[in-house]
Amino acid sequence: MRHDDLVLSWPTPAAEWIEAAPVGNGRLGAMVFGGSGRTRLQVNDSTVWSGTPHGPADSLADLITQGAGPERLAEMRAAIRAGDHRTAERLLMSFEGPYSQEFLPFADLWLTLGEGTLQSRTLNLDNGVAHEFLTVDGHEVERSVWASHPAGVLCVHVAGRTDLKLELDSPLKVVHRLLRDKGFLLGVEIPVDGAPEHEPQVIEPLHYAGGPVDDYDPFGAVVVQVDTDGEVSISDQTLVITGATETLIVLASSTSARDFWDGEPARTRTEHFAAAEERVSAALAQGPEQLLREHDADLRALLGGTSLRIGRQVNGPIDVAADVLSGRDEQLTATVMFQYGRYLLASSSRPGSGPPANLQGVWNADLRPAWSSNYTVNINTEMNYWPAEVTGLGQCHLPLIDLLDKMAANGTTVARELYGARGWVTHHNTDMWGWALPVGMGHGNPSWALWMMGGAWLVQHAWDHYEFTGDTEFLRNRAWPLLRGCALFGLDWLVEGEGWLDTIPSTSPENLFMVDGRPESLTYSSTMDIALIRAVFTRCLDAARIADIADPVLAEIEKALPMLRPPAVSDGGWLQEWVTDLPEHDPKHRHMSQLVTVYPLGQIDPESTPELAQAAVNLMDRRGNGAMGWSWAWKIALRARLGDGETARSLLLEATRPLGFDWDVNAPTDGSQWGGLLPNLFSSHPPFQIDGNYGFPAGIAEMLVQSHNDVIRVLPALPSSWPSGALTGVRLRGGLAADLTWREGSLAALSIRRLSGDPLRTVVVDYAGKREELFLAVGEERRLAC
Repeated sequence: MRHDDLVLSWPTPAAEWIEAAPVGNGRLGAMVFGGSGRTRLQVNDSTVWSGTPHGPADSLADLITQGAGPERLAEMRAAIRAGDHRTAERLLMSFEGPYSQEFLPFADLWLTLGEGTLQSRTLNLDNGVAHEFLTVDGHEVERSVWASHPAGVLCVHVAGRTDLKLELDSPLKVVHRLLRDKGFLLGVEIPVDGAPEHEPQVIEPLHYAGGPVDDYDPFGAVVVQVDTDGEVSISDQTLVITGATETLIVLASSTSARDFWDGEPARTRTEHFAAAEERVSAALAQGPEQLLREHDADLRALLGGTSLRIGRQVNGPIDVAADVLSGRDEQLTATVMFQYGRYLLASSSRPGSGPPANLQGVWNADLRPAWSSNYTVNINTEMNYWPAEVTGLGQCHLPLIDLLDKMAANGTTVARELYGARGWVTHHNTDMWGWALPVGMGHGNPSWALWMMGGAWLVQHAWDHYEFTGDTEFLRNRAWPLLRGCALFGLDWLVEGEGWLDTIPSTSPENLFMVDGRPESLTYSSTMDIALIRAVFTRCLDAARIADIADPVLAEIEKALPMLRPPAVSDGGWLQEWVTDLPEHDPKHRHMSQLVTVYPLGQIDPESTPELAQAAVNLMDRRGNGAMGWSWAWKIALRARLGDGETARSLLLEATRPLGFDWDVNAPTDGSQWGGLLPNLFSSHPPFQIDGNYGFPAGIAEMLVQSHNDVIRVLPALPSSWPSGALTGVRLRGGLAADLTWREGSLAALSIRRLSGDPLRTVVVDYAGKREELFLAVGEERRLAC
């Protein structure tokens, strides 16, 4: 540990999962409970999901057989135009397939030490090591746990004279178990179907096939081995180590789903065991010092490029309860939540390691997790990746782009078969198999289940990665095909009406409007729909210009773009949610769907569209504060984008209070039981949902620097209660980075440098009451006078 590392501390072992410390390497995640006696490491693998690769295609075929398709879509559109909500809803719900699949827990590694006392339990947010000092049977013992990305394994190092016992098990179906001299081999069958816990009527929530299904074997292998100077023996499925002064425990996994994700040929179960054993053996051969040295260097290199300090420099461990959750030092809390969110993203989303961070990152202990711990794409998955580029974790963005490729492949067939459209579509949810169908099982409310803009929002992340990196090869080869496919769907989804191009059906997730005293969901051309399609169209035109792409679709886009409805303002003065000024069923709704125009899309801001920006402010005032973690995070980013640092700060204070309700119970969606932080600083809906943790650093960064619409704005929403601080290495659109320091509420130092991108592109900087234009060559840095 270095003297200036940001280290979280707890005085006691974790009694519950929400008190444990998370470690992860993108592929493997573990919750470390700590303490003497029998203690748990709950282990996840990012590829352990229910389902099969052919599940999406099979479900689409079932829907088509039941009559869903373009002809029924035409009937439903006519019913919406006629105001026949019941007919439209009945027809549209017939397009609902089953739910997407579930991210599942994988293994439990139990370690038993002698009885003793815990001196300290910490998690280092700079190098990702969960560390403990213990006194066990009168001896000083240190235990360190980390998930190494370079080695691809989970490591536990125990130093000090002690005996210990190891056990390995899984909450899934164990089909092979072998305990031998120095470790365990565990073979696990993974369910081929899983129903979300909010569907209690499902008779078999987790369905096991009992073997391979067609050409897919739902199997995962876990291997654990030890290297110790103690004596090793076996007793009743337990590995017993006596007289040790040093023990290294290494865990690795291998799954059939990983083969699918990587596009590799399917391996046999024997080959999975061999692959995991090979990885473990290679790690053990390095020894604990080398393993930790490589891990430390890897994670510091990733996290160290960007850092934030608000207020005083903190040296030494930070007591989570006393220093953060107490609220007594809001500057420290903001600093910690910024770095913690970055740490969690770096731990759950690494290139080449598997699927991107889901609703719980890469940490889940429940066989029926809330919302299946999947990807909800009407805000939550997007929020997971809002901090990626701006806080220097651009490479962590790439697993999401990999998932987009899989969704686009499935979504192309869905668009054609269900809607008679070109391009690709996805709806409310997806999973590691690239699910693209509507969900809901025929009874999901269309306000969330039947939303055709999931791809149009997610694809913005491909554009963002280009904008921040200036990587034209990525733009041409990865982003352009995704953008083009979304644009093709948008062009075919739009229909002519009243001089405009409309989306029909249209919902505004997850709100409802009132008609004749009844809540309804279906209309046409919600503000969010049109904003997302407009963004896709403009990104396509920009991408084609930058990458010198000629494509017939561009002419179609240029013709359609001016026929998209502009945002409207209601009679009450707030930004309208639907095409007409409809009364909201819930004026305090937690979603701010029409404000996608403000953040993250940047179509509305105080400088270029002041009247619409004021309408956005009026809407936020009407919606009010509070709700749950992710809703707070979006509101923080929105207020910051609109230049209101004081309200953004007050929202952050609300969001970082301790949760005051039962963390394991689904709170009502009306926000009456607000979420907050759990004892390990996980954000809560409740229950636990990690998108708030990812959204907080994005919102905090937005308060300190912005780079949308070709202008860099420095300290655009600095609250008065943060009078001093320093932000280094923050990334900006155009391939730029900035370092800034402020004192007594004023900018004290600012430098801008070009990391990549076009050196001929003008850099416009708005800072300290001045606006300056400059050009920067790649590698050049300019210090601006403050």
